[in-house]
Amino acid sequence: MADWKRGLRRVLYPAYEARVLRRMPDDIPKHVGVMLDGNRRWAKAVGRDTAHGHRAGAANIEPLLGWCDEVGIEVVTLWLLSTDNLNRPEHELAPLLEIIGDAVASLADQRRWRIHPVGALDLLPAPVTEKLKAAEEATRDVHGMLVNVAVGYGGRREIADAVRSLLQEAVAQGTSLEELAGALDVEDIAEHLYTKGQPDPDLVIRTSGEQRLGGFLLWQSAKSEFYFCEAYWPDFRRVDFLRAIRAYAQRERRFGS
Repeated sequence: MADWKRGLRRVLYPAYEARVLRRMPDDIPKHVGVMLDGNRRWAKAVGRDTAHGHRAGAANIEPLLGWCDEVGIEVVTLWLLSTDNLNRPEHELAPLLEIIGDAVASLADQRRWRIHPVGALDLLPAPVTEKLKAAEEATRDVHGMLVNVAVGYGGRREIADAVRSLLQEAVAQGTSLEELAGALDVEDIAEHLYTKGQPDPDLVIRTSGEQRLGGFLLWQSAKSEFYFCEAYWPDFRRVDFLRAIRAYAQRERRFGS
């Protein structure tokens, strides 16, 4: 991009962002899920290695949470690593896990948000799991926005884990399978999800131009609105976020009525 275009954007975008923020409607989502997609493609586009892309993506997380605070969002779920990602080659996976662990620890150090890891933590290397749990413990008493960090997360795995937990609880209480089957409803399963006790996401944002869920919050997103942004995650800006919130507020939600 020509230097004059970059300079023009630096001048115009702050004014445009301020205008969008001033006109922000009252219908703000309580819970926003974000699929932070496109780090590797961004790195390739700028001629750098994959780890550089992941570091650039990690650096954009704290600004995003600041934007969420700014408009009054209560819960954010960040998909940082899927269960499928765990099958990547070791030379790529190891630095990615280190970057994620450091990023989550840095968020905890801010003491602005409550960190809650969600995912199959038993599939992760022990040092990464320990960092995630330490971040959760360190922010347990923080009175700020709740931030779910989805690491080693897969929607199908979450539902399977919820059903497994439900069955184990029934066995411990002496409930027979016949009794459980006769009384089971959707709320029973919801109470065993990684996000139990939280509102379902009102809005799910995915960057990089991909228009699919890929297994993100499969159960919880049944009534969510979706916003797909062309920008790769490291390039996702405040104005992109504000546009997503505005688009959500402008949609008419009927939920089958």
